[in-house]
Parts: sequence; C-alpha cells; structure tokens
Amino acid sequence: MTILITGAKGFVGNKIFTTCSGTAASPSLRGVTQTDIDRIIDESGADVIVHTAAISDMGACEADPEASYKANVDLPVMLAKACRGRKLICFSSDQVYNSCEEGGPYTEDTVNPGNTYSRHKLEMEQRVLDIDPDAVMLRAEWMYDFGAVRSNYMSLVLNADELRFSTREYRGVTYVKEVADNIANVIKLPGGAYNYGSETDRSIYEITREFAEYIGKDINLSDSPPGHNLWMDCSKARKYGVVFSNVLDGLKKCADDYGLSILPPPMTQPSLS
Repeated sequence: MTILITGAKGFVGNKIFTTCSGTAASPSLRGVTQTDIDRIIDESGADVIVHTAAISDMGACEADPEASYKANVDLPVMLAKACRGRKLICFSSDQVYNSCEEGGPYTEDTVNPGNTYSRHKLEMEQRVLDIDPDAVMLRAEWMYDFGAVRSNYMSLVLNADELRFSTREYRGVTYVKEVADNIANVIKLPGGAYNYGSETDRSIYEITREFAEYIGKDINLSDSPPGHNLWMDCSKARKYGVVFSNVLDGLKKCADDYGLSILPPPMTQPSLS
C-alpha cells in the first residue's frame, strides 16, 4: 500500500511521513489546477491520500479569507475529485465546535464554527463528503511534540514561568506521534467525520498542574476565567480501533519518550472508554 502525504514538510504531515510505512510525499500543491492534481494523484500510484496541507493560522485566515478558502476548501475538493476510488483522509479541526453553546464533550453531530478558519473547515468536510462519501474527515485537536518549531501546548509548558488556565475549562490536546500511529486504523474507517485525539475528564488547569509536577517544572499556575471548551467525545472512532491515551497520559508518554520526566512513568496508558 502506498500512502501519499500532502504537506509532508509540515508539523503533522512530516510525522506521518516519517512514522508510517509506504509513504510518499506529494509535491507542493500551491497554485495547482484540477489537471495538476489529477496528474499528481495518478502518477503517485497511491492507494491512500492523507491530506494535511492547510492554512491553519486562524489569524491569517481572518486576514485573508480568499487564501483560506483556496487552501482549506478548494484544494481538498480538487483532491476528492481526483481520488476516483482511492481512500482520501483529510485533516479537519476541533475548531468546528468553537461556538457551540453546549459545554461538551461534543459528538460529531454538534457543530457551530465561529470564525473563518472553522467555517471553511466545516464546508470542506461537507463538500468533500458530497463528492466522495467514503472519505474520512479527522477533526483533530491542538497537537504537540517536544522540540517542534511551531508553538504548541508542550512548548508552552516547558518555556513558561507563569501560566493561566481555568479550573472550569476542558480541552483536548494530542501527542502528534499518536496521531501518526493511528493512521493505519484510520484508513479502515467508513466514510464520514470523526473526532480525532485524546479525551479528558479533567480541566486544563488540573492537567497542567500535574504535568508540570511530572516533569519537575516550577510554574506559577493561576486560575483564569474559563474560555470555550474544546472537548470532544471520540467514541465514534474508538469503536473502530482508533485509540489515544487520555490527555494527561499522552503528555506523560511524550515526556517519557524524550527523557523529560522526573517521576516514575505511569504503569498503564489507559484511554477513556
């Protein structure tokens, strides 16, 4: 099986490219036409296309919605038209829940995007699935890794002396290695949208406090007013074997992988059920 990765130089795409077997990197898709996409897919010989390329900076999407639409909607729609029986997997975002009035955890049926980026991601899902009902849309969380260039939760904790998080706010964050490790099972998913990442039943404040203790990081942590929960129910994908550590155990696993922990590693790495 050959897996073609778009955005293979990016944070998520590169981890999948270097972790999974049988992968190939797509050339840049900047400024491509439908004819270009058709040729790239045909010449790749790929059985699966994993589309990670996107404009994910929400500020950039607000500043240039036309560019956001081209990258986050038009491009995956062209890929869907070109796949013709190949398995297409597109990375979407947990941001499609960012204006939900409910507190969470959110199932796939409850969406309410509140900015340009999240509206484009939801439109992308709908348009791609209209073209290719067997495609898989992964509503991915904020991802982290040690040493990553892009800002993420891990780098935030490691580099901060003071942090403010709410004891009443719940959010999933996910170890990018587990994102890549799950791709083999993602390929087997029936078409549709899936929440994709680590779950939690603890506030981001509690998680940060315990994780800082685990790695021996002295942080002045204070309670702040709650923001909006980005808290997903991932049971739909879990039924098909897509399993993540819970948020805290995922962070501890990352710390153990890179030798950051000062406390003994946890005996188990359970997922929520």
